[in-house]
Amino acid sequence: MAKRDYYEVLGVSKNASDDEIKKAYRKLAVKYHPDKNPGDKEAEAKFKEINEAHDVLSDKQKRARYDQFGHAGVGGAAGNPFGGGNPFGNGGNFNFNGQTFNFDFGGGGLDDLLGNIFGFGGGARRPRKGADYQTSVTITFEEAIFGTTKKVSVNGEDLKIKIPAGIDDGMSIKLRGKGGEAPESGAEKGDLYVRVRVKPHKSLTREGAIILSEEKIDMVDAALGCEVEVETVDGKITMKVPAGTQSGTPFKLSGHGVPFRSDGDRGPHIVTIIVETPKNLSRKQKELLEEFKKNKKRGFWG
Repeated sequence: MAKRDYYEVLGVSKNASDDEIKKAYRKLAVKYHPDKNPGDKEAEAKFKEINEAHDVLSDKQKRARYDQFGHAGVGGAAGNPFGGGNPFGNGGNFNFNGQTFNFDFGGGGLDDLLGNIFGFGGGARRPRKGADYQTSVTITFEEAIFGTTKKVSVNGEDLKIKIPAGIDDGMSIKLRGKGGEAPESGAEKGDLYVRVRVKPHKSLTREGAIILSEEKIDMVDAALGCEVEVETVDGKITMKVPAGTQSGTPFKLSGHGVPFRSDGDRGPHIVTIIVETPKNLSRKQKELLEEFKKNKKRGFWG
């Protein structure tokens, strides 16, 4: 069954602000919460659907990839970073627009808060979960594109973290049960949130699944055409620049950008040509340019 458009799921326009998305999500989350609709499989499916839509549209990077590539740009089924169900259920850390916030709903979480307001949830207090921890790792631009494995130390324990291909600066990875010890019997340990920092590249930048760079050529090469050697994350690639290329012209190297699907499909690398105007010309060079200018006025060059 084809997935519905995430904007349609939340009932907002594609130009909706972050605040409008948040308000729409909260309204629907209350309406379709499983505790308010016990045994209603349709309500349960809608609740999961709106959580999935909110997870993507509330994150700037995921939203940009979704706007550009649709469901394929966010891996098809975007997972709730809190492991399903109500993302506010236990309080703790909440990632919104690339920033991690901490919420404490007094042990029971938003489920208990909703229960008090709407009369569902059973009323029983759940065991308090252990504290969530936060740490960070720094990776290279190339490691962010292709994925890598890093080690972090938490409470004297070395943990290996698999960082997926295509991750972007500021995103967080959740390791369930690797946080603080449970404060009482029957409770879960806290989770560990690892924030990923990506080192800037000396010549490449990134916008979602697209890699961007510039190549400078002189006006003669621009007029006559040439070949330039472009640095990409896959190594150096020779690219042809046709005669008459204007400064600011973009060229696309397909499949050399950032992975945006689980099957390995990648976005493009866009190379923008910058034509440099010569400085400190010799007398001979000036004479040649003057001659070119005269010939152009006479119509010799079209």
